[in-house]
Amino acid sequence: MDTTHSKDGTRIALDRTGEGPALIHVGGALNDRGSGAALAGLLAPHRTVVTYDRRGRGDSGDTPPYAVEREIEDLAAVIEAAGGSAAVYGMSSGAVLALRAAAHGLPITRLALFEPPFNPSHDDRLTRARAYSTELTGMLADGRRGDALALFMTAVGMPEEMVGQMRGAPMWPALEALAPTLAYDSAVMDDAATGAELPEDLLASVTVPALVLDGGDSPAWMRDIARRTAALLPAGTHRTLDGQTHDVDPAALAPALEEFLGG
Repeated sequence: MDTTHSKDGTRIALDRTGEGPALIHVGGALNDRGSGAALAGLLAPHRTVVTYDRRGRGDSGDTPPYAVEREIEDLAAVIEAAGGSAAVYGMSSGAVLALRAAAHGLPITRLALFEPPFNPSHDDRLTRARAYSTELTGMLADGRRGDALALFMTAVGMPEEMVGQMRGAPMWPALEALAPTLAYDSAVMDDAATGAELPEDLLASVTVPALVLDGGDSPAWMRDIARRTAALLPAGTHRTLDGQTHDVDPAALAPALEEFLGG
C-alpha cells in the first residue's frame, strides 16, 4: 500500500500493480481498492494499474463536508501520484465519477467506462432515484447503516429475502462500514437533483477517447444507456461483452480494455 494526499489533506490509500503506462481503476458503490485487484493482475504485464480507496473507504481518510468536487480532487491526486497523466477505467458509479473528472479537465488520456448507471429521461427510475436519495440520507443521519445498506441492495434489484440472508453473512459488517459512502455515490449520480438522468451536456464536454462497455446479459435499459452514453461522447465508442452482467468477469473485461488502451 502507498498513500497520497488530496487537495484538502485527506489521505488516499492506493496500490500499484504491474509496469508500464498508468491506468487508474475507479470503483463503484461498496468497492474498495481490493475490488480491482483481479483486473489489475490481468493487465499488469502491459501497464501499471493503480487501484485506490475512494474517500471514506478502506485505508483512506474522510474529511467532511463531502462534495463531489473533493472526490475529483482525490482522483487528481492519484493521477499525479501515477506520473501526472493516466488512462482511467471506471466501474458503475465510478464510471460517472471518472466522467465528471474528465469534464473537469483532469489529465486523463483515455477513458473506459463499464455500465454507467444513468437513468433514461421521462422514466419512473428518475422518481425512484430521488426517493432513494432522501431515504438513504435519513437512514444514515439516524445511524442506521444496516438499513441503508439493505436499501441500496434492494434499489439495485436484489430480492428482499436475499438481502435478509446477507444480513447474517460474515461479510455484512465490512459492507456496513462502507455504507456511509453510498451517499457519496448517490451525490456523484446526482440522484437528489436530477434522479441520475443522463447528463447530455456533461457528456458532450468530454472529448478524450472513450470506450463505453456493457454486458450482453445486463438489463436492456442499462445496455441502452451505455449505447446512448457512447453516442453522446464526442470521441466515444461502444462495445458489448457477450455473456456478461453488471458483475463483470475481469477475464472478459481485461482483453477489451487492453485492445482499447493499446501501448
